[in-house]
Amino acid sequence: MSDLATPVGGVFHARPVLVTGCSSGIGRHVVDGLRGRGYRVFATARKPESVAALAAAGHEALQLDVTDSDSIAAAVAEVLERCQGRLYALFNNAGYGQPGAVEDLKREALREQFETNLFGAHELIRRVLPVMRAQGYGRIIQNSSVLGFVALKYRGAYIASKFALEGLSDTLRLELAGTGIHVALIEPGPIESRFRQNAYAAFKRHVDTESSVHRHTYAALEQRLLTEGPAVPFTLPPGAVLRTLLHALESPRPRVRYHVTFPTYLFAFLKRTLSHRLLDRVLLRVGA
Repeated sequence: MSDLATPVGGVFHARPVLVTGCSSGIGRHVVDGLRGRGYRVFATARKPESVAALAAAGHEALQLDVTDSDSIAAAVAEVLERCQGRLYALFNNAGYGQPGAVEDLKREALREQFETNLFGAHELIRRVLPVMRAQGYGRIIQNSSVLGFVALKYRGAYIASKFALEGLSDTLRLELAGTGIHVALIEPGPIESRFRQNAYAAFKRHVDTESSVHRHTYAALEQRLLTEGPAVPFTLPPGAVLRTLLHALESPRPRVRYHVTFPTYLFAFLKRTLSHRLLDRVLLRVGA
């Protein structure tokens, strides 16, 4: 019996994994890597052209917009139909960052941020949990961030959504104790991806820079978002996330949290050891 196979009706099948946000970056690298390792991967994306590109690369590709309940329901139903009602794992990876000072973000900006980074993940979990409970096993893995447990300036919407995702995941883990369903959080720091480009588009869509008291700071922020290549030290390729995801998928006792990149390890240590005021001093320097 292969470690990556599950018996159904006396026949062994590759373990099916549903991944969101696969058009580029972490998601695209992850589905390529999982498929190469023998998983049956369902790679999803919001835009039809991204789905077509994934299919052209040989993936079982489906359209899935995490902000649309009908899209979520259709995608999950299609996966379950193809897999005889089974699903080994869900990797909630879809997400983006909304930059901007808290006082400059209208309700609509926060609502959009939470629809993608939290509410879609929650709805997907609710859809797949009955299946995992019935089969007696499963993995729910959430792609969080170093900003899921520490805060930096001008990232309030994203931070709020990731703090919420971590709280939801911690609660879910307790509620699923003893069911055979494991919940894990991956907390990357800087990873090579299209994150900055997508964040810049959200920034331009929602922030009125000219009327803001932060307008002078925003000039530097925009420059950073438009920088080509790694914008900060210790940036790692998306393969670093794949390695932790594989452990979360394959370990008999997956970790609750997986730190990825040096900044994540560093800030986790500082949060455990420094007072709130000392930690704020560090974060103010980093987030300048």
